[in-house]
Amino acid sequence: MIDFYYWPTPNGWKVAIMLEECGLDYRTIPVNIGKGEQFSDDFLAISPNNRMPAIVDHDAADADDNGPLPIFESGAILLHLAEKSGRFLPTGPRGRKELQEWLFWQVANLGPMAGQLSHFVNYAPGDHPYAHERYANEYHRCLGVLERRLAGRDYLLGDDYTIVDMAAWPWVLIAKPLGQPLDEFPNVARWRQAIKARPAVQRGVDLGKEYRRQAPPDEAERRILFNQRGGGGSASQGD
Repeated sequence: MIDFYYWPTPNGWKVAIMLEECGLDYRTIPVNIGKGEQFSDDFLAISPNNRMPAIVDHDAADADDNGPLPIFESGAILLHLAEKSGRFLPTGPRGRKELQEWLFWQVANLGPMAGQLSHFVNYAPGDHPYAHERYANEYHRCLGVLERRLAGRDYLLGDDYTIVDMAAWPWVLIAKPLGQPLDEFPNVARWRQAIKARPAVQRGVDLGKEYRRQAPPDEAERRILFNQRGGGGSASQGD
């Protein structure tokens, strides 16, 4: 059994999709980031960066018998689940090399740039034209990287759907709400639609849909989400 600490954001969807694709037994534990639940002592013991998603794998106790295995950071969780299930992970050295490249690219580029753009589109009070343009351009650049990579490929690593696609896809799913149509990225649009049609992906995105934000955050939520400093970090989008 896996305890899945979750809130419905693109980073949460990555792991929800993988759990559904693999058919692994899991228990969802909501972490309401707008109420500051990510800063509880119990959650910090699992995720020291105070961001979800995180998991505790009760079937993966280590050789020293240190008990269930906690894992934080979405990329690390995806790798663990792929190795645990033996699925969605290339086996050859070149495939593993490319998987690491594109997984690290997603967590260092596409996700952070889209997350910052989302902040200035959805949350920042007032007008911030420089910041908005800066992150819109970076998001556009990242979509261009995906467009070139997907030329002549069904998925990011070739013919096979992998955790790299699961990592990148949620941040492309939200392109339109971020103000970026995909008309100039036909390969990305095709890839986005193909993954969206997968039943496990639909189940993953629907997980916890009742928790999705229906209104902008109030001032108390805003302080929790965006004004944390050392000892607590912004958790607006997860890791």
